[in-house]
Amino acid sequence: MPLTPHGRTDSGGRSDSNGRSGAVGLHVVGTDEMPHKGNAGKSSAGAKADAEAENGAEAETDADADAGTGPGDPPADAGELERVLAELLAFLRRRITGDYTVDEHGFDVDLTEHVVAPLLRPIYRSYFRVETRGLENIPDRGGALVVSNHSGTLPLDALMTALAVLDHHPAHRHLRMLAADLVFAVPFLAPLARKTGNTLACHADAERLLGAGHLVGVWPEGFKGIGKPFSERYKLQRFGRGGFVSAALRSGAPIIPCTVVGAEEIYPMVGNARTLARVLGLPYVPITPTFPWLGLLGLLPLPSKWIIEFGEPVDTSQYTAAAAEDPMLVFELNDRIRETIQHTLYGLLMQRRSVFF
Repeated sequence: MPLTPHGRTDSGGRSDSNGRSGAVGLHVVGTDEMPHKGNAGKSSAGAKADAEAENGAEAETDADADAGTGPGDPPADAGELERVLAELLAFLRRRITGDYTVDEHGFDVDLTEHVVAPLLRPIYRSYFRVETRGLENIPDRGGALVVSNHSGTLPLDALMTALAVLDHHPAHRHLRMLAADLVFAVPFLAPLARKTGNTLACHADAERLLGAGHLVGVWPEGFKGIGKPFSERYKLQRFGRGGFVSAALRSGAPIIPCTVVGAEEIYPMVGNARTLARVLGLPYVPITPTFPWLGLLGLLPLPSKWIIEFGEPVDTSQYTAAAAEDPMLVFELNDRIRETIQHTLYGLLMQRRSVFF
């Protein structure tokens, strides 16, 4: 039930063919120079003080430059702030003039890149401090299916995964996510979901997107995974009947297992108000240590430390489209992907020092 989320770079600045610019990183090399001749008339103490001040300024500049700026880093100086404001004004101008495109599924790249992604970056970078691994396993082009575990009560894991690919993959690809029907039943949520690249979790849309060469994301645990109690954290639920495998087989797209650690702790679900959930038509209404006891403040997720790891892809090009009709093969691949993610979960949990660090 996720929502989502070119020309960016992790450490250096560049612009793509559409004029979008990445974050700019400045590096100044410090030098140890002799005092200039202009200091000859000064006392030795004064010249020494000037030299120390100059070297100190250069060292400070070096330290700032070495830190660099990434795609989600705050503006480094007034010039960077001016660039951000200029991009915002350019975005508003395009909205007013209608100079932007929307694909057949309603995906608005301009809105996603210049409004939604910038709003999510502080959460990704500073709040959850997401560490992303294995991005080299995602192809630069062509259809591919990312299959991930699902947790956290609210689908923030899907949003963070999409942003990780957009900002840190060399090709800055958009993850087109297959969302639950409930997402498109909520009035204010449905249009935003469409505009940020989401579509219904059905075979037809999945095969159409994969066939068109898009990177597609699916969370086969569904509500069973995202709404499970905290006592069952990091225990994968059933992956259904393997519908995502059939879509990958028909399109010949590789299947990339994705593992997320950290989302389970953002809303520890200790109870479920089932009666209220039935009245509201929701799959669950979570009870956490902070919600509903702290009111709206209880909706604030806990700042756990996240790791997102993309595993080695499972090649499906060796199979024909007819293989999608073989239930034994579908179940076998379905179980293989699930076991891979579960095994990776255990490994990452053993590596993790703490929930919050």
